[in-house]
Amino acid sequence: MINPTEKIWHNGKLIHWNDAKIHVLAHVTSYGSSVFEGVRCYATASGPAIFRAREHARRLRDSARIYRIQIPYSIDEICNAMAEVVRVNKMDACYIRPLVLRGYGNLGVMPTKDNPIETYIACWTWGKYLGGESLEKGVDACVSSWTRMAPNTLPALSKAGGNYMNSQLIRMEAEVNGYSEGIALDASGYVSEGSGENLFLIRDGKLITPPLGASVLPGITRDTVIQIARSLDIPVSEALIPREALYIADEIFFCGTAVEITPVRSVDRIEIGKGKRGPITERLQREFFDIVEGKKADRFGWLSPVAQPVGAAK
Repeated sequence: MINPTEKIWHNGKLIHWNDAKIHVLAHVTSYGSSVFEGVRCYATASGPAIFRAREHARRLRDSARIYRIQIPYSIDEICNAMAEVVRVNKMDACYIRPLVLRGYGNLGVMPTKDNPIETYIACWTWGKYLGGESLEKGVDACVSSWTRMAPNTLPALSKAGGNYMNSQLIRMEAEVNGYSEGIALDASGYVSEGSGENLFLIRDGKLITPPLGASVLPGITRDTVIQIARSLDIPVSEALIPREALYIADEIFFCGTAVEITPVRSVDRIEIGKGKRGPITERLQREFFDIVEGKKADRFGWLSPVAQPVGAAK
């Protein structure tokens, strides 16, 4: 269960948590017409800081544009609203959820000007997505019988609410069969991603991840891992990955805002490496957490201090 915070940002104003409501016949409830983001704010020695706020705000606007949703706020305004929500709720570390949806009005499939665009931003405490021990011990995954969306059906580049019906099927099937997470293939049978995470595998010291054309969401943490790997001189490439490559990988890990960097210890009951976090995954994890927690210099410029509005002098 979510532990409620005090305030949620709604269309430019702060409202009480329990007042953040929509009508049962809002367009979004019938047709999944929403886009959203998941953003983390980390506690650092100099105060709470939002991780890659601008990139998340930009992807939110990109997702909306694909679905012809006009968000009436700039990237800077969205970033400042995220920071305001963290400040007003007095959070040191939290998960932030910006959400844009089509509201109550016309109830046909075709949205019209009668469906208002509602923008909400909430935050709350959220721990380790796949469990407290998963960052070290890893998780068990399976290849799902459900595939990701085929090209020209639903746009995988948009982080849209409707896309996550597919994700729910993947995750529920994995759970019922005793796994922590499922790995979906794309329409051509190549590895795509988890239900809500991107995926990397390591073979002979090289890091490989599926390309965006494999029905992959352009993950912010995915991009983070690529940049960190290159800075550490770890070879990294995007390539189509056949299913069987998962079984012979030296290491595999999921990455994403919620899951951060979480190793996979087995796929379809086949042990990966030594059945726990491998050395390259551990190295990437350590570098990632040292940066986001302020233990190392933010050499990539990824952290936005909550106390400092976007555009303010540093």
